[in-house]
Amino acid sequence: MPNVKVFDMAGQEVGTVDLSEKLFGAEVNEAVLHAAVRAYLLNQRQGTQSTKTRSEVSGGGKKPWRQKGTGRARQGSTRSPQWTHGGVALGPKPRLYRTDLNKKTKRVALFSALSDKVANGNLVVLDDCKVEGFKTRTVVGMLKALGLTEDDRLLKTLLVLPEADRNVIVSARNIPAASTTLYSTLNVYEILNAEKLVITRAAVEKLTEVYDKEVRE
Repeated sequence: MPNVKVFDMAGQEVGTVDLSEKLFGAEVNEAVLHAAVRAYLLNQRQGTQSTKTRSEVSGGGKKPWRQKGTGRARQGSTRSPQWTHGGVALGPKPRLYRTDLNKKTKRVALFSALSDKVANGNLVVLDDCKVEGFKTRTVVGMLKALGLTEDDRLLKTLLVLPEADRNVIVSARNIPAASTTLYSTLNVYEILNAEKLVITRAAVEKLTEVYDKEVRE
């Protein structure tokens, strides 16, 4: 069972926490991670791109010149793909890119992503995260206090909260390297896309409660 340190917003160690072996100590399955990331990115696509074929372009009803005797290649329409302002050959058309994974695969992918962060020392457990008002400076100070910097730049960080806190969300919104999410909407792509994962103790407990129950079922 992984055991990690718990820090406060000032970067001081305030204790330790035992993480669930199923969630944070699982074997990392790279194939499933790849499938999960691919499915996520495909599902972000709108699939609304479209081009006109020669039959959809206005005009071109008249034959440009007679079939024989001009010395030029035969042409039937000025809207053929080889003509300027002609239609597009084999261009994209609206389509649905959506794909899905079964529940077990999604769960394995999430456990693998979380376990990868723990194994590589990229997970930080925060005792609590509270901000008075909308203070971007407070969140920046917390990230720096936690040592989430490299060469004077903030590392790309994902902050996982147990519930929506408008003060924290708005305060972190102006930081290019930081993003926030809830434990209930946490996904594999967000975890892998972040260099550091900061999760509150309460969010850890809720994640463990939800997924340990699912595993038992």
